[in-house]
Amino acid sequence: MIVDTVLNPAEQAAEIALEKIRKCISKRKSFLLEAGAGAGKTYSLIETLKYLIMEMGNDLVSKHQQIACITYTNVAANEIMARTDSHPAIHSSTIHHFCWSLIENFQPYLREKISEINKWHEKIGEVGGINDKVVKYTTGYRKIDDEEITLHHDDILSFMVMILNETKFQNLFTKRYPFLFIDEYQDTEINFSDALKNCFLDTGTGPLIGFFGDHWQKIYGAGCGKIEHPKLERIGKEANFRSVPIIVNSLNNIRQDLPQMVRDPEASGAISIYHTNNWQGTRQTGGHWGGDLPSEDAHNYLENLKGLLEGEGWEFSSDKTKILMLTHNVLAAEQGYRNLTDVFRFTDSFIKKEDPHIAFMVDKLEPACRAYQKKCYGEMFSLLGSRTPLLSSNHDKKVWVKEMNTLLNLREFKTVGDVMDHLIEKKRPSLPESVENKEQRLQEWLLKSSDEREESRTLSELSDLRKINYSEVIALTNFLTESTLFSTKHGVKGVEFENVLVVFGRGWNHYNFNQFLEWASGTIPAGKEPTFERNRNLFYVTCSRPKKRLCLLFTQKLSHSAIKTLEQWFGTKNIFALQ
Repeated sequence: MIVDTVLNPAEQAAEIALEKIRKCISKRKSFLLEAGAGAGKTYSLIETLKYLIMEMGNDLVSKHQQIACITYTNVAANEIMARTDSHPAIHSSTIHHFCWSLIENFQPYLREKISEINKWHEKIGEVGGINDKVVKYTTGYRKIDDEEITLHHDDILSFMVMILNETKFQNLFTKRYPFLFIDEYQDTEINFSDALKNCFLDTGTGPLIGFFGDHWQKIYGAGCGKIEHPKLERIGKEANFRSVPIIVNSLNNIRQDLPQMVRDPEASGAISIYHTNNWQGTRQTGGHWGGDLPSEDAHNYLENLKGLLEGEGWEFSSDKTKILMLTHNVLAAEQGYRNLTDVFRFTDSFIKKEDPHIAFMVDKLEPACRAYQKKCYGEMFSLLGSRTPLLSSNHDKKVWVKEMNTLLNLREFKTVGDVMDHLIEKKRPSLPESVENKEQRLQEWLLKSSDEREESRTLSELSDLRKINYSEVIALTNFLTESTLFSTKHGVKGVEFENVLVVFGRGWNHYNFNQFLEWASGTIPAGKEPTFERNRNLFYVTCSRPKKRLCLLFTQKLSHSAIKTLEQWFGTKNIFALQ
């Protein structure tokens, strides 16, 4: 008996998009799949790979060819391999490891061109030239000694862009990888994406390229964002498998060029938007803080709103609800790193980990300490990389255990400076070169009298950072690694929650949501398009996370036109003044 399967609206839209991709492949035409939030972009990528495996997998393997699939995390690369059963016709890896696999054997070329890459000319001069040094890519830190040159992550893409202009390399690339798929294309480094367009799409040669992503979900600064080219077939995936209709309808109001169909037209949910315009006190002032509530009042508003939402059935547990904090006056106090925020002039220094000390502590030291506490020693040494001293004897192991136990105690009870001094002295683990050099410059700077010291924001910030209790670094790490109920924009793209509460305020360097809402229903000033898109994309990404319930709280004062925009998108009946 044959049973007809009736597809729901989202499934129908998804199948239409997949059929368009298959037609592009049959015609050897490059394409771009624009898949909005909740559309199932990864599903489309996997299904496309499975289709190619079925159609020509054996042929590709017999010719020693593969379908290259570039991702931006090892987790994503491993997921793709798992979902395609590690088929030998698929090569899935991060962009840096993919590019390095192509260029690593061009050692004479790398030695010839390295001086053209920023930051290498001076380093080469310090060791008397390149000679026959081996060029390697291991830890991602720049290093040069008598025998080898170790490249930074950014160097890999710089080399790739240069070598892509060589005809011989283009032919090698295409012969090895006749298909190139790029996941999350909007986050591709712009010089690399331009090189692909110039060297392959412009010429009509090279691999069939498939871009999978969504330029409205570009929320990181270095990405290329929207990609357009006359030889790219644009395919819009008009589906949303995540959210209930009331949320999808609002997303469609915000983004009218890519309307989405829902999985279940009858599913129920809720949207509520709260503003604090009725507050009668004096709001904050200044370029980054103007119009926002004082920290204590913002906290009280948030607590009040959480109580209201709990009365409406919200469950504030980490497995049910996520609070996305797009304001920094409440966030740090809630999470336990309030003093740390006072150290830095710009929030990106610690939230985006642009400060090398923060990057080392959050990305390397803390995960390594946690691995040690769990007795996952292999994971610990892997995190610390090649700068870790070798353990060649039982005595070495005992010394390591002693120093790590001391480090754990310092983390819990002492300051950042105490932890840094311990690592500088014991070198278990060793500090990155950038951190160690900065510590040395600070000591030289502090030895000078106040009259002799040149003004240095970075050294002044480091001096203040060293005085902070290290426990605040632990709290920051918990927050940035999503170990709490709270989140920022970072780490939430691509994930979903049953309920999402977004708190919009000031304190970020590049975001002003009142201004964005005003521009959205009016005219974007000339030259301000990048600013508008940056705010728009973050707003869209956060509003598209929930499955069932969405609530927005604005601690920043909203103008009449900004509220009008919210009414157009979410409905007048869903806008409330929170008392």
